[in-house]
Parts: sequence; C-alpha cells; structure tokens
Amino acid sequence: MNQFKICGLAASVLTCVLLLSAGCTQTAILALKFTPEDMTTYKVTIEAEQSSTWQGPSTSKPKGFIGGRTGNRIEMTFTQRIQSVSDEGIAIAEITIKGLKYFVKVRDNIILDFDGSREKDQNNALAKLIGQSYTIEIEPSGQISKVIDVSSARAAIEDSASGNKRAARLLAAEVIKGQHSIPVLPEVEKNQLRPGQTWSNIKTFSFGVMGSKSYERIYELKEIKNTNKGRLAVVDMSVIPSSEKAKELYKEQVTSPFSKIFDNPVEIYTGGLRLNLNTGKIEKYSEDFRSEWVAVDPMATETNKEPDTLRMGAIRLYCFERID
Repeated sequence: MNQFKICGLAASVLTCVLLLSAGCTQTAILALKFTPEDMTTYKVTIEAEQSSTWQGPSTSKPKGFIGGRTGNRIEMTFTQRIQSVSDEGIAIAEITIKGLKYFVKVRDNIILDFDGSREKDQNNALAKLIGQSYTIEIEPSGQISKVIDVSSARAAIEDSASGNKRAARLLAAEVIKGQHSIPVLPEVEKNQLRPGQTWSNIKTFSFGVMGSKSYERIYELKEIKNTNKGRLAVVDMSVIPSSEKAKELYKEQVTSPFSKIFDNPVEIYTGGLRLNLNTGKIEKYSEDFRSEWVAVDPMATETNKEPDTLRMGAIRLYCFERID
C-alpha cells in the first residue's frame, strides 16, 4: 500500500514539474525595474491630427468651409539614466534629449517642419533643447509621479526667439509627464499575472467640435516567451464598447450638437506592449487610435444628384520604444 502511495506521489510531482516546464503556470510581474547608473535610449512618438473633407458639388459647399488636415507630430530620442532607486522601487531618472523632430500643419499648410539633425534648423530654439537634461520620478507602474528639475533646459532656450514657445511647451510639466508615462502597466498591488488575465483603465480623447469621448482600454497578457534578450511579456490592447463599464461611461461622455448630424463613427483603436521581464524595461509600447465621422445629405437619393458628404477624421498616436 505504501509503495503505491509513494509511486502516486512521485507521479504527481513529475506531472507538476512537466506542467511548470511547459509554462502552464507561468506568471509575470508586470512592472518596471530600475538599477542605479543604468542608461537606456528610447524614442517616443506622439501624433494628433484632425481632418475635414467635403465631397460633392462645390456649389453646395457650406460658406466659409475650409477642409484639410491639422495636427502635429513629435519624435524625441532620449537617454534615461537612473540616478537612484528607493526601497519601493521608485526611480529618479535624468532624461537627456538626443534628437528631436517637430512637424505642424494647419489645414494642409506646413507651419513647422523641424529636424534637429538638419543644419538649416540649428537657429531654431528647438535645436537648443538637444543635449539638455531634466529629471523625473518614475514609478514601477510606469507613471511619472513628479517632474523634479527642468530649470537648466528652460534656461537654454530663454534667449532664443524662433520656436521659443514650442520649445517651452515641450518642457511643461504636463507635457513631460505625457511623453514619459507608460499607461499600460497595472497597479503595483495587481501586477502579478498569468497569460490570459486582463486589466483595464480609462482613456478620454477630445475631438474639438466633435466633443470628447471616453474609452475602456482592455489589456491582456497574451503570452510569456523566451527570446535571445530574455523573457518577454506580450500584452495586447483592445477596446470593448459593449462592456458594462463602457456603458456607464457612455452616459457621462461630453458630446457636441455638431456631432449629431454625423453617423456613428468608424473607430479603430489598437495597441500593445512588449516588456522584458529580465531587465524590467519596455521594449515597445504603442497606441493607435483612428476615427472617421460621415454626414451625408439625406435629400440626395430623392433628387438623384451627387450626395453632399462631409467627412471628419481624428488620429491619436503614441509610441514608446527602446532603440539601443
């Protein structure tokens, strides 16, 4: 009898070992890790655009209507040097700007096309930001809890006229937080997860005359895989408007009377995260939102004329990736 019990126990242990080896019970702590004096190079890209297009006879175009695309795109390459780490894993990091591109257009007219690597752009105040540093406080959840010191970077652009306002804007505390925060990671108390588990948070976009809208972002840990760089957590993002939480948010959304003439928008909102579990560093995080609203003259089918159609679009892009 005892021999049978021992054999049964051995078989159970072997089964557990095989399951662990197969990764069936793998878990991951989804959090950033920091080491003093560690340095990493990243690139962050942020884009926001609104567009409007008139389709139909020019004679029926609304008076004063001017279509086109209006928006901006910023690409910043920077090094992140960890100065110190607290017992709670919170880091003080020195950010040094290594490269910068800034593109602005208004109704298809290019207002600014700055590239810090071009000789002709060196007189712009934006060029003076390259090589400047500021310090921030980063939590393991990826949030920027504090902008500590940006005084030296601000002093570098004080004597410049061209591009000064835009350069100063990039050094505003809320902009710095937006550039460096990673919104995907779960709360510290809930960051130990297995593949298949999900968590969520809320994102609100403002669309100008089209009002604003909130979305529930659902994140799922799809898999933990081994790579030549170490264990990699793969997280996918989706938006599920039919969830109960999203229904509650819908009642609170800010809408515009102007938006009522449009059909329900066609929306695509995707994203994902690749987190190196060995180093605790982001390999890549991205979000890509695209929406289009369409309004068609309902009388067009009755008169058999070309329909008057107004299209409104919006793009919101955020991409944070390691490049060294």
